[in-house]
Amino acid sequence: MKNFIIAIVAALFLLTVSSVFVVSEGQRGIVFEFSKIKRDSETGDMLVYDPGLHLKYPFINTVKKIDARIQTLDEGADRFVTSEKKDVIVDSFVKWRIVDFSTYYLRTTGSIDNARALLKQKVNNGLRTEFGSRTIKEIVSGDRDSIMEKALVSAKSSRDDLGIEVIDVRIKAINLPAEVSASIYDRMRAERTAVAKEHRSQGQEQSEIIRATIDAKVTVMLAEAQKNSFEIRGSGDALAAKVYSDAYTKDADFYKFFRSLEAYENSFNSKNDVMVIKPDSDFFHYLKKPTAAK
Repeated sequence: MKNFIIAIVAALFLLTVSSVFVVSEGQRGIVFEFSKIKRDSETGDMLVYDPGLHLKYPFINTVKKIDARIQTLDEGADRFVTSEKKDVIVDSFVKWRIVDFSTYYLRTTGSIDNARALLKQKVNNGLRTEFGSRTIKEIVSGDRDSIMEKALVSAKSSRDDLGIEVIDVRIKAINLPAEVSASIYDRMRAERTAVAKEHRSQGQEQSEIIRATIDAKVTVMLAEAQKNSFEIRGSGDALAAKVYSDAYTKDADFYKFFRSLEAYENSFNSKNDVMVIKPDSDFFHYLKKPTAAK
């Protein structure tokens, strides 16, 4: 009898436990009755249970819990084509949450993987449209905010289609494929090389102009200096000639004697000097005839 009572109590406990289910905060519950979704008897809409304690028929109803928190869709980079028919590698992520659990379950069967696949396809369609209407230069030069805003607007339709609200769409990085990057870098290098050559040629041209100008100025200055030198030398020679002429005019004999002494001094200023000259030469006139110097 005692064992029978224990069995009855245990059965009642199991029945009670099987008749109750708890939906945690951040979750929603959907009840199935023999694999068929339980619906409202009046409206026919699928019943979605909010967080809390709820009752169900034991062994008849089963409960599937769905995460109602904000989710992140971040499954790596995708390839898109720009208006120039060039590929870009875009790494993005999406913040989303379920707002219509009935639509969500009907479209995804409650599978988070199915929801991510459908949402990724919808978001990528919006991004593909935005990237396809822009050039690489426009994308790289700072049009990213506009792309994200329009992609978010495009993804808003997922609320009606999937029961999902897209909260935010963000682009983490935009890269170019290796082959495109190489061609762009080569083109940039060629453009910079052309600009450098143009600057060098302009600099060389300016250098030649400056050098020619300076050379012309130097030539003019040297010509003027030489002209002044000739004028000064001519003036000096004229003055010297005048002095010599005046001295010669005052006393011609003394002038001849003085000039002869200077010639003697210049000729015999070294002991190693040797002169080959006739003895009766006029050079020794004042040495042979001392009286002529008086």
